[in-house]
Amino acid sequence: MRLKLKIAAATAGILFASAAFAQDIKIALIAGKTGPLEAYAKQTEAGFMMGLEYLTKGSMALNGRKISVIVKDDQLKADLAKTLLEQAYNDDNVDIAVGTTSSAAALAMLPVAEENGKVLIVEPAVADAITGDKWNRFIFRTARNSTQDAYGAAAAIPASGDVSIATLAQDYAFGKDGVAALKNALAEIRPNAKVVFEEYAPQNATDFTASAQRIFDALKDKPGKKIIHIIWAGQHPLPKIADLKPERFGIEIAPGGNILPAMQLYKNYPGMEGAVYYYYAFPKNEMNDWLVAEHQKRFNAPPDFFTAGGFAAASAVVTAIQKAGGTDTEKLITAMEGMSFETPKGTMTFRKEDHQALQAMYHFKVKANGKDANDLLDLVDTIPADKMPIPVRNKR
Repeated sequence: MRLKLKIAAATAGILFASAAFAQDIKIALIAGKTGPLEAYAKQTEAGFMMGLEYLTKGSMALNGRKISVIVKDDQLKADLAKTLLEQAYNDDNVDIAVGTTSSAAALAMLPVAEENGKVLIVEPAVADAITGDKWNRFIFRTARNSTQDAYGAAAAIPASGDVSIATLAQDYAFGKDGVAALKNALAEIRPNAKVVFEEYAPQNATDFTASAQRIFDALKDKPGKKIIHIIWAGQHPLPKIADLKPERFGIEIAPGGNILPAMQLYKNYPGMEGAVYYYYAFPKNEMNDWLVAEHQKRFNAPPDFFTAGGFAAASAVVTAIQKAGGTDTEKLITAMEGMSFETPKGTMTFRKEDHQALQAMYHFKVKANGKDANDLLDLVDTIPADKMPIPVRNKR
């Protein structure tokens, strides 16, 4: 009888070990799916799932383990984002988390990753502080940061002649980080250009008349080239600023990259230049070719700004697990520091010092006559990662 019990116990142990070995790889994807950035969150989710599909050749499994993605909506609320991440780590027992859309919400999540000793890949939030002074060793970011946006924008500005810039940005971490980063980038690579005025507006602002007047007054008497640089998430203020005729004072607008519905507004301003994180027609590689063709087939539209970001996050997850040989956190961190991985934009590399993904940006010019609603931009130049001396800002 005892021998039978021992055999049964041993058999149960083997079955339990096999079940544990074959447990799902659990990933939490946290995004702000409710609110003004809903489109960003939906793109991130679509890109993430398509990335996993592509990288696992449709199996949605890795190393013999099924991949399970748990999607959570933080509604752009910092407290809720923090709670959802705590639940993901402790109740859902996820191996790794990805998120989120809002920089404020992402910043609230950083200490949760550290307290739980689990990796968080930040996508698509951009505030510099995420891989700067609020960073910890469990944080990796596939999204570009405000400084990378700024270096791209600076590179799109003429390198000679006087250039005066006024900024219009949203009055929260994303906007303020963006302006600070732009000033630093200009000092580094475009010392002929200066930010002479900063205007901040509420995130939900719809009337820009007073803001525009202050900007016009600050720029109109400056010598040389005069530019309004807009740093904005959500419904774009470009048309309302343009309606106020800045060209009366020789002032140009540089709106920066955005999602396709926002950039469709740019069609009315051919020749306008700026920098963008991703535009579907710019990168030339197999991964992007697949994404563009498959997204067009499934959604009757090309992939967008944050679709590429979600795909990049999926690639980071898959590459890290393969390199680490599993989902042990310390092995993942070791594998990810300095790790290069392929994305629709080309190769990205997690910088060892702060885990920021170094990546290319693109200098664009708005097309005069695109063939359809999304044929919007011409590529002026690809700005490679090694041409953007992004400072390390954490306290490691």
